[in-house]
Amino acid sequence: MVMADREGVETASVPVTAVTLLGLAEQLTNSVLRLPFHRPFDGPAGPVTNLGQNFTRHIIRSFMGYSSSLPIEEFRSMERLLDGLCKVVMPFWARFRDEVDLHEGTVGGVPGLWFRPRHVEPRATALYLHGGGYIGTSPYMYAAFIAGLVKGSRCEVFVADYRLAPEFPYPAGLHDARDAWEVLCKESGDRTLLVGGDSGGGGLATSLVQLLHRTNGRKPDGLVLLSPEVDLDFGDQSVTDNARFDILPWNIPVTAYLKGVDPDDGLVSAVYSDVSGYPPTLVAWGSHEMFRDSCARFAEALEAEGIRTFTIEGEGMYHVYPIVVPWSASGRTVVEEIALFVAACEGLLSFDEDAVSEPDLGNPVQRD
Repeated sequence: MVMADREGVETASVPVTAVTLLGLAEQLTNSVLRLPFHRPFDGPAGPVTNLGQNFTRHIIRSFMGYSSSLPIEEFRSMERLLDGLCKVVMPFWARFRDEVDLHEGTVGGVPGLWFRPRHVEPRATALYLHGGGYIGTSPYMYAAFIAGLVKGSRCEVFVADYRLAPEFPYPAGLHDARDAWEVLCKESGDRTLLVGGDSGGGGLATSLVQLLHRTNGRKPDGLVLLSPEVDLDFGDQSVTDNARFDILPWNIPVTAYLKGVDPDDGLVSAVYSDVSGYPPTLVAWGSHEMFRDSCARFAEALEAEGIRTFTIEGEGMYHVYPIVVPWSASGRTVVEEIALFVAACEGLLSFDEDAVSEPDLGNPVQRD
């Protein structure tokens, strides 16, 4: 259920939505026209790959900047159209490319999308919390990426369509994640259970783990975080230093989500929480993203508590790069390492306890 279809969520009229889309087209066109003046062939890979990564960065940054400037009813109308497009295209992509089946479902009263491998019995179950800065996107928009994870890890994944701000600020999304998680725990038996998330969804995943720690709930057997928002105070140097390289808008919006909650509260910013109860955790981020420093600090805090912590820093990469440029070598590496990490959580491989990587390296698991 995309946010625009929830009760009480306002949307724009058809004429206004049409004008909004025209404005988006103009914004994206301007972004493409500016690309040649921003060294499009520079980067950590070859010229063609660098061009693709830089083109993607400019397009997504323009899209995010434009979207965050819209009135919420126009944003929801545009989001509904994008979700509808993904709903038509992505299931075919997942089924034929990755042999993954998609099914809409509800877990703990929370709507969402199930991804299951077609020809094998799932080895584990994962709750995935999609990104979008706590205000946007939907499970269908993540279909291509999640299908790739399912193919590699042979897990079944439930992508929760949790409630978003500003209509449903904190703690609505956290409560949805908790409700879905509790039902998955009841229905899983002895199966390995994991939690994953990216960007705002990664931040929400850490909020869930912290909540379970406080309430003595069952914790996941592993946690996978891609560019998680673990410090909503945004005081790190990388926020300003990497603003020109990242896909995020320089003025990252979180006020609507927090709605007066202190950004230093440990339930919304993991770097200010007690991380002693965390499960084995894999954290990936880009060296050129705004959240680089907060992700590294979070990983260091986990390591200091003796948590099995595995980090991957993509050289020259930006926010959630495994999702937006999955065809890149860096993006493929993360997906491969996630599959190995999941296998280690299941006991099929051993964790490399003596070689936990530093925050700028990636060596998630040791192959037996």
